[in-house]
Amino acid sequence: MSIMLTLEKTALVKAPLMRAAVVTGPGTIRIDHVLRPEPGPQQVRVRLEGCGVCASNLTPWDGPEWQQFPTAPGSLGHEGWGVVDAVGSGVTTIEPGTRVATLSHASYAEYDLADAAAVVPLPPTLDGMAFPGEPLGCAFNIFRRSDIRAGQTVAIIGIGFLGAILARLASDAGARVIAISRRQSSLELARGHGAAETILMDDHQAIIDQVSNLTHGRFCDRVIEAVGKQWPLDLAGELTAERGRLIIAGYHQDGPRQINMWLWNWRGIDVVNAHERDPKTYAQGVCEAIEAVTSGRLDPTPLCTHDFPLEQLDKALNATRDKPEGFVKAVIRL
Repeated sequence: MSIMLTLEKTALVKAPLMRAAVVTGPGTIRIDHVLRPEPGPQQVRVRLEGCGVCASNLTPWDGPEWQQFPTAPGSLGHEGWGVVDAVGSGVTTIEPGTRVATLSHASYAEYDLADAAAVVPLPPTLDGMAFPGEPLGCAFNIFRRSDIRAGQTVAIIGIGFLGAILARLASDAGARVIAISRRQSSLELARGHGAAETILMDDHQAIIDQVSNLTHGRFCDRVIEAVGKQWPLDLAGELTAERGRLIIAGYHQDGPRQINMWLWNWRGIDVVNAHERDPKTYAQGVCEAIEAVTSGRLDPTPLCTHDFPLEQLDKALNATRDKPEGFVKAVIRL
């Protein structure tokens, strides 16, 4: 028995470990050293270079009743990129050494596993660039489902990483973009990404009146709500024209919402929930983002404004919540 215990201890000592962030309670983290995962059938393991910090992390970070602590090592991180360093059985589409964007869910760590179909190769021209593929892919999927065309007026409520990219895509498509956000720096960002008009998000009726004046009372063919709160959702309905399309891009995770169905009915609004769940569609959006960046149509680098090491994930999450001056997106570097 003692020989077996000694062998088990020796195996554990030699087992490769990795650093992974664990959220231990509301607003607190620790860095654990845990076993490096091994890829199973049809899986790849990625040695992560970095992971974007998503605003969807903020509700679990705040510690609602439904959140369980401690979290699994690396969990909440889902915007990773890095280099494939091992593949499981049956993987024939990707080789170790390939740099990829990942669609996985435990990327606040040095390594993460993903299905082989859920990683998208990055071309050499993007070497060295931070590439949070998941939110970039989301932006392109939202844009596709918005059906934005030349000559339309498009309001975007909430200008951060996602809103800025959508402003660029919409303006490049020939649409007139009205950007609405609560920070002046965000409005400047929107203007730099093609917005024709900007409105400070501080007074509900004043915003409605300004958009009405800008559109001669017709309002907007497309309205993208990219905040994920009740008030912006209310405002989005008010700004959508008759037979217009309201696109919900904000992540509404903090409870039920109420809507003005009378208004939505009366105006005949089409409502699109732009959150995708099909892995193939996710990957398609990432591929479209890669093409846009490599062709020079889009540069996400200036939008990744704040870098943090893994040990400062708490500071990265707090910055995502508090949005210090000039903040757009935080990135964890590994």
